[in-house]
Amino acid sequence: MSHPDRARVAAARTLLFVPGDRPDRFAKAASSGADLVIIDLEDAVAPGDKDSARADAAAWLADGNRAVVRVNPPGTPWFEADLARIAGHGVPLMVPKAQDPAVLADIAARTDGRCPLIPLVETALGVERALDLCTVAGVVRAALGNVDLAAGLGIAHDDHLALTHARSRLVLASAAAGIAPPVDGVTTAVRDPAALDTDVTHARRLGFTAKLCIHPAQVPSVSDGFTPTPDELRWARRVLDAGESVTMVDGEMIDRPVLERARGVLARATPPGARTPCGATPGHLAREQPVVRAAPKAARPSRKLGSPSITEP
Repeated sequence: MSHPDRARVAAARTLLFVPGDRPDRFAKAASSGADLVIIDLEDAVAPGDKDSARADAAAWLADGNRAVVRVNPPGTPWFEADLARIAGHGVPLMVPKAQDPAVLADIAARTDGRCPLIPLVETALGVERALDLCTVAGVVRAALGNVDLAAGLGIAHDDHLALTHARSRLVLASAAAGIAPPVDGVTTAVRDPAALDTDVTHARRLGFTAKLCIHPAQVPSVSDGFTPTPDELRWARRVLDAGESVTMVDGEMIDRPVLERARGVLARATPPGARTPCGATPGHLAREQPVVRAAPKAARPSRKLGSPSITEP
């Protein structure tokens, strides 16, 4: 039987970080409208607070709440304790600095399928091994760690051109492995809605279908950005209404690959929580092909990003 969180992870558009050392913000994050909340035990938590953050996360999960947990990287002093304390709750694990498929496979084996895995690819070696990481049993979806990756490469984390190759490698690896399209990295300019819209449009054009969020006010814009537009939905319905045989719609030849793309557009129009019954793995979503947009959507006004932030110290 498939893990009940696999479908949620595969279909999510918005994944919101909340610091593991701020249990007072866990419930607020859960009510933000994000498809998934990620309790962060890694970057958001100082070394001296790791143990208490782990305990707070475990206590919140023990109360019946659900979240993804970003554990500390394998090989750090805190990883083993994170895995021992969190895995028992059977929640998805985000594994940072993912670059060794053998390490991911070991985590999958030790958790015995109880914890769907999200490798966070944020090193040059991780990008080069993206396909090997995505094919590990237990991996549901990959995510891009654009800030750490950019730091390692000596480039700006918001430079679209500089990171296009890395993003495309992750998209291709996910498709080749038959898992859900990847999750794009963060937009650090939390009070710049134009930057957020531009980042979402760029990621969607490359084949990403979700994004990591660091502020609750980013969630609505990100969700909108990965939702098909009315024009895209009208196109998809016209294509499907034309039938299964090769034909022409609006001067474009329609054959099986175009029909599959149209079905993917309609599937993405459904809110993530309503796409599949709990426990079902939406395999068709993993193979959807993105609709390329040439420019950001003018019809969707940007939302003003406010405060307080869940993730700001």
